[in-house]
Amino acid sequence: MNDTTQPRPLQATVAAFVAAANAFDIQAALALFAPAAVIDDPTTGHTFKAHAGVRDYLERYFVGYHTVSRLLSVEDLGDARVRARIDFTGDFGHEIGLLDVAVDSQGRISRIDAQLE
Repeated sequence: MNDTTQPRPLQATVAAFVAAANAFDIQAALALFAPAAVIDDPTTGHTFKAHAGVRDYLERYFVGYHTVSRLLSVEDLGDARVRARIDFTGDFGHEIGLLDVAVDSQGRISRIDAQLE
């Protein structure tokens, strides 16, 4: 039997992240991340580590570019991971991106691997 309830908390976490980023609410977004979380975004040329790095990422690329995100879909990848397809618009223009999001045992985001579609 497939457990269709497993992705729901992950989907809710991704949706909460998108909502906090859209509101430019850095504190609410940070609360979703594990203290040692990593965001690897090759499009920026950087990897962002721990809460200080996540804050830098959000301030630079969401607040700084007035980014508005729309969650298009979430695909379960297993092992407490999902792939979110997101429509991004902002001062940079428009892009569709993929965020592979992993959570720790407490349901906090432990890693995001970002890429453009």
